[in-house]
Amino acid sequence: MADDHVGWSAAERAEIANHAANRSWVYVDRSDVPTGRSLVRLIRVYKRKRSGAMKARLCVQGCAQIHGVDYDQTFCATLRPTSLRALASIAATNGMHMRRWDF
Repeated sequence: MADDHVGWSAAERAEIANHAANRSWVYVDRSDVPTGRSLVRLIRVYKRKRSGAMKARLCVQGCAQIHGVDYDQTFCATLRPTSLRALASIAATNGMHMRRWDF
């Protein structure tokens, strides 16, 4: 536990690097924010996985956002086509039926 700060710092750096690689945000100087607008607030979420790995997530406070003003797209985790084919193949090989589909 004494070296937890090192692990959490590394997890934070990895999360920031991931956002930078995905270009999921643009840095904005406070002086560039138009009158009447505000910056979206961020919160950090920390979690220790069962394996002992430390995860740090940077999240936007959703309750502070307005659709069409602060965002115009939403993200939903999706299944890659190759993964779907693999699951369908396993189900067919084992005589299983795939019944639930969320579109």
